[in-house]
Amino acid sequence: MISVKSRILSIIISSMLIVTCLSTAVYGKDLRCSSVIDSKNEYINCHNKDKSKTADLIKFFKNVFSNNIAVNGLSTKEYNWYFQPRNDNTPPEGPKETIKIISNYECYYLGDTSKKTLYLTFDEGYEAGYTAPILDVLKKHNVKAAFFVVKPYITSNPELIKRMVDEGHLVCNHSNHHPSMASIVDVEKFNRELSDVEAEFENVTGKKISKYFRPPMGKYSELSLQYTQNYGYKTIFWSFAYMDWLTDKQPSHETAKKRIMQRTHNGGIMLLHAVSKTNAEILDDVITQWKSQGYELKTLDELPSKH
Repeated sequence: MISVKSRILSIIISSMLIVTCLSTAVYGKDLRCSSVIDSKNEYINCHNKDKSKTADLIKFFKNVFSNNIAVNGLSTKEYNWYFQPRNDNTPPEGPKETIKIISNYECYYLGDTSKKTLYLTFDEGYEAGYTAPILDVLKKHNVKAAFFVVKPYITSNPELIKRMVDEGHLVCNHSNHHPSMASIVDVEKFNRELSDVEAEFENVTGKKISKYFRPPMGKYSELSLQYTQNYGYKTIFWSFAYMDWLTDKQPSHETAKKRIMQRTHNGGIMLLHAVSKTNAEILDDVITQWKSQGYELKTLDELPSKH
């Protein structure tokens, strides 16, 4: 019988041959760029033929040996959340490769699509001075939003956290260290990413945090979704996002408002970043226009039940 070591060695050798062959085709040009647009993880990857072969090999073997294991029958394969954006005000489609997985858990990226309802959410990794103005606009329009915060944000901005609570907003969990939750297989370590945020929030406000979780960077696995649900949280993805988080490369008011309004849709879970100067400055106009078009802004507590 072939030993386990022999099998592993065989896999490694075969894999190296495959990657080498693929590299010949991939690196035929000096520079190759690919892009994924219109999700929170908008990025452009440029692969240089002289520098990235090693990185690709490392990534390949990481996927082979650590990214496809099963724990209690659940896959640890890491996925990145994305959606297929539309410019005709219709709800987008989620990722086809995981839509069945997502349907098995308390996951949302859309709310009630039968009505003109929106759910406004903000991600808070750090404070750039725009959260207070955003709260001013929300108060003016009597709109309640959800703020997904990491533990360091709570520690550094207790007064803003208290104001969110006092003004009726949901403060929700975005993890302690902002890791890929799909990379955490140990359930106790996974739970600490949630519980540490809970403890700090309760220390600052004396209240319990809202039981909604947004996976950092939109990274998830079947196992991480199960862990999140077992811990008592609903996973909240999104059906709208745009490149608003680069503080030194902010979109113009006109560009941002056009993109937001083109892609507003029934049941939209709208993701904006509170570090965005543009978002803070256009939010009043955006909410005014949403309301003029008949949209009603609801909280995550009003999401339809999943059966």
